[in-house]
Formats: sequence, structure tokens, C-alpha cells
Amino acid sequence: MKFNSTAPPRRKAVWGPKRVIAAAAMVVLGLSSDAMAAGRHPGRQGRKAVAGKPNSNAKAYRLDKELTFRAARSRATSKTKVIVELQPGATLPVKYQGYAKRRGQLGIIRGVAVELPDKLLNELAQNPSVFRLHYDRPATKFNYRTSLTVGTKVVRDTLGLTGAGVGVAVIDSGVTAWHDDLTNNTSTVYPYGNQRVSKFVDFVNGLTAPYDDDGHGTHVAGIIAGNGYDSNGEKAGAAPDASLIVLKVLDGQGNGTVSNIIAALDWVLANHTAYNIRVVNMSVGAAIHESAWTDPLTLAAKRVVDAGVVVVGAAGNFGKNSAGLPQYGGISAPGNAPWVLTVGGSSTQGTAKRTDDIIGSYSSRGPSYLDWNAKPDLVAPGTGSVSLASVGSNFYINRALALLPGSIPTGSMPYLSLTGTSMAAPVVAGTVALMLQANPSLTPNAVKAILQYTAQQYPGYNGLTQGAGFLNAVGAVRLARFYATATPGATVPVQKMWSKHIIWGNHRLGKGTLDVHANAFNVGTNWGVAKTDDGDNIVWGTACGSSDCDNIVWGTDDGDNIVWGTADDGDNIVWGTDGDNIVWGTDDGDNIVWGTAGQVNDVWVSSPDGTQTPLSGAAVFDKLKDKTLLKLLQYAPPPAMPPISAVLPSGNPTVAGLLHGEVA
Repeated sequence: MKFNSTAPPRRKAVWGPKRVIAAAAMVVLGLSSDAMAAGRHPGRQGRKAVAGKPNSNAKAYRLDKELTFRAARSRATSKTKVIVELQPGATLPVKYQGYAKRRGQLGIIRGVAVELPDKLLNELAQNPSVFRLHYDRPATKFNYRTSLTVGTKVVRDTLGLTGAGVGVAVIDSGVTAWHDDLTNNTSTVYPYGNQRVSKFVDFVNGLTAPYDDDGHGTHVAGIIAGNGYDSNGEKAGAAPDASLIVLKVLDGQGNGTVSNIIAALDWVLANHTAYNIRVVNMSVGAAIHESAWTDPLTLAAKRVVDAGVVVVGAAGNFGKNSAGLPQYGGISAPGNAPWVLTVGGSSTQGTAKRTDDIIGSYSSRGPSYLDWNAKPDLVAPGTGSVSLASVGSNFYINRALALLPGSIPTGSMPYLSLTGTSMAAPVVAGTVALMLQANPSLTPNAVKAILQYTAQQYPGYNGLTQGAGFLNAVGAVRLARFYATATPGATVPVQKMWSKHIIWGNHRLGKGTLDVHANAFNVGTNWGVAKTDDGDNIVWGTACGSSDCDNIVWGTDDGDNIVWGTADDGDNIVWGTDGDNIVWGTDDGDNIVWGTAGQVNDVWVSSPDGTQTPLSGAAVFDKLKDKTLLKLLQYAPPPAMPPISAVLPSGNPTVAGLLHGEVA
């Protein structure tokens, strides 16, 4: 089977889902309490999900449910924070302008943030200038080992990709004024001294110089772009040369409001070109009070995605209920939105190898409340993540036992260990920066599809727990890089360990290869829709007719290609067992790969005819498979006679035990 990116298909497979996730959700959520917790919204049953479209829970209203309650209660002195969504071309009526918040303009949704007496809620809702009123609900925040496990170190060491030139916006509690790990090794000139912060905007106190009085945002920024200066590179982030644009929306206790987050997204929309912002990390979120199709927070995120910027969100830390039992339906906003790349949390269990990775018990599971979307999209390490500490911050003072030293003398503890999906999301955001450095033309939908397609499924976890699987940064960059230069006749570098499927809406699509030029991945296409706005069937790529999709050739046409538009292995979210258990030291079945454990700088490949070939740099990445590259950084080679000049260490390197951080 050959891959067709341009020629018309022989036949078009029409989207025709047989089963949707709502059925699975009702079965799972209906289990007895001694087997499974009922979820964050007890007493509610799953409704039918509509692929990429609003369902019946996307209500037409003037006052949302919370504001309706407060208006009815109407205590004389009570005030409520409100987001006013205005009609096109309208302005906030003069009578209410005195209640507007300072810096409360939310142009991205035609909105204004106000604090209004409850007795005026109904009156304002009936004003003809007003489209809808929303409760401005509270928002909150929800390493070396990680870089080995997911493979970002492989990408840096072999391809030299570091995220240089890519802007990553961090919407959080701010960033410390100085950290050694944020020093600049590039030729770019930054405005706040020798720190890779291109811009700092404070939506809480209006200050102009970087600071982080909570510490959460600094930790997140380090996972994305720390360079490991204080640890001799060991605690470097995923993209250590990326530029940070830090937007402070949380106060010194890690609390904020949805309107602050929307204001930050509004700023990103207005300034993404000037700062080359290609990725937004949101390790912040709020409870779901309404459909993603009416929530101003998720709609603001959609405006940013529709501008071509990838928005990465944390799934939330509601994987267990108060009794400690697993629960479903705990995804937080904006991660409930189909257009957001939603990341759950896994644990490396303190080792660099992938085979023992597990889901973090804290990680929120799908489906999303009200819209019943399949979430998360994938998972990444978020347990015991070691990253940057902000001296004097809330975290630094109150979580002293989680502070850690570096490898060089410093005047204060430079690192902090934390746990949560807040730590998992920036691992993916940093990986996206590497993908976009390798291939700047990728759209948000293409980025999500590549991450899912190259992720690794683990047995024992369903799609509402692990999404498409565990992050594989090596595979994601490999496929992104392939599409940057692919020409007709090029073989798609499919790897056995990849999941080789995507989750489109609530449907698991497999047995096909991606075409990033297909209409599913256009900017403005809603993830999960059955048809484009013009009525065309959604196309993802080419059906390969088998589960492994090996030896697919890109860009050629023999008349037999069909559009990959139907999941032949079932339209529901069901994940099987990978069954792939390749032992370190083999590549392509016959070639033996030798090297030094813990590095990929000098590698030898011995073929069956005795030929010994040295590899270095990009050749290592291009020649070896994902699993082999990842394992080179995990173990010493098995005992055997190495090729001449190969140097092998004696014994396996020891790996420190898991640092049990605190849930952030």
C-alpha cells in the first residue's frame, strides 16, 4: 500500500461511527462503588457525544447556572465576579462601567470582566448589548529522568534540536527574576538580563519585571526550557533554548480567576506573531461549569488555536475521589475542549527505562463533563518532577522538604520536586517546541495527531486513562521531521512501538498513516468533526490495510489508495496490548547496536556480515529505531564482545529512587 497525499482517492470512506464514548462512559461510571468510584459528577449519566460539534448541553442562555442561582438569592450586599460577553459591536453599558475590573477587557471573546452586585445580575442580562453572562469562576494550578524516558535528550544529543527560536507562552504564576538554568546560550538578546524571557506580563498586580511569588510557574517554565546549568545538564528541560513568554495569572497562593486567564490568551492572540509564540502551556485550569462550546475560557483557547498556536493543557489532578478510589470524568477546563492538547500524568517510577512506567493515580480521566469528549489526548511524566525553584516563593517556603540541591555550589536550593498533571503538560509543550523547530509548518491539529500516532500504548489502561498512549518524543520529532522534507516515494518511518492511531473526537482511528496536508489538519478544522464547514468528508491520510502500516510510501499513487476515514478496527475507544518487547541491543532484528550506556554520542552498528559502522549525530537518529535510541540511555549493553574501539562501561548505572514530590 502506498501513501497518497495529492491524488484523488479511488473511493472515499464516509465517517460512520458505530459506537461512541458515551456508551463506554455509562458502563464505566455505572460500576459498583467497591470496584470504581462514581466520578466527579455523581448521579449523572453520560449523554451522547457529537463529534466535533456542540451537544444538547451547550445551552442557549443569558445567565449561566451559577449566576442564575446568585440572582435568585440576591443578597443585598453580595457581589459576584462576572464575565460579560457582549453582542458584536456593543460596549458595556455606561451604568455598569464602574463595576469593570482594571485590565478587565477581554477582546478575544468580546468580553469584559466586572464585579457586580447580585441584585443587578438579571437586569444586566436583559440589556440588549449583552450576549451572555458567565460566572468568573476561580482558577488554580492543578528533569533529567523525564528527558531520558520520553526521549527529548536523544533529540537534543543527536539532532541538536533545542527549541531555539520557538516562543513558548507560560500562563501561570510568573517566573523567578533569576535562575542559572534560564541563562541564554543563543545569540538572541533578551530584555530582562541574561534570562531567556522574551516578555513578562502581570495580570495580577500589574508589575513589569519578572517575579513568581508562588513558585508554580517557575517550576513549569524549567520543565519546558531549563538548561540544567546548576546540575551539569541533568535537570535540563525539554527545549533548553526555547524563548519564554511568561503571563502571570495566579497570585502568591496559586489562585486566580478565569478572566485573568482569558486576558492572557487575549494577549497571546494579539502578540503571537511578534514573539513567534507557537505553543501555549496552561498548567492552570478551572472546574467545568458549562459546555466547552459556550465557556468563555475554552472559546478563548479556541481563538488562539485557530490562529495556528498549539495550546497544551493539564488534564487535572482528579483521578481519585475522596475515598482514594479511581474516578472517571475529572478532566478540568480548558482541557475538556476538543481543540486543546490535553495531557495526563504518568510516573517513571524513578527509572529511565520506559517499560515500568505507570499512570499517576492523581491523573484525571475522561470523558469530559457535559460534552463527553474522549480525554486526555496522551500522558507524560508528571510524578516527582524535578525542576526550578523560585527562592522566597510560597512553594520554596512551605515545601522545604521537596527542595533539592544541584551539582554545583549555589547560594540556595535551585531545584524542587513536584507531582501533578501541571508537571506533565510542560513536558509535552517542550516536545512540541522541538517538533516545530524541526518542522515549522505543522498546524495544531497536525501536532496533536503526530503526538498521538507516535505515542506508546501500555497494556492495562483504557483510552480514558492514557489517551492515545505515553509520550514518545523521539517518534514525534522523527515524524515531524519526515514531513518537513518528504518527497513522493519516501518511506514513512513507521515504528513498531508507535500506537499508530489517533483519537478523532470519540473515535479510535487506526490502520492508516497520517497525511499532514489532509483537511483534518487544516487550521480552523475542529478536532473530531465529521465534515468540514464546506461539507467535505474529513480526510486523515491513507488506509494501510493492516495494524502495523509498515513500508508505507509517501506521496505516490498507484490508483489503489483510499482515504483513511473509517476505523476498521472499531469506532469506539478501546486499546489493546502492544505486545512489543524488543530487547536492548538489537536493531532491525539482525544488526547489533553497541554504545556506552547513558549517551548517544558514539554508537557502532555491527551487521551480520561483520561490517562495523560508527554512527554519530543525526545519523544515530536516522539509523536507529525509537526503542533502540531510548534504551541506549537506559542500560549498559548486554555482555558480549564489542567491536574494536567501542568502550563499554562495567555494570549497569545506578538510578536514584523516585523523588516523591507533592501534588501541585
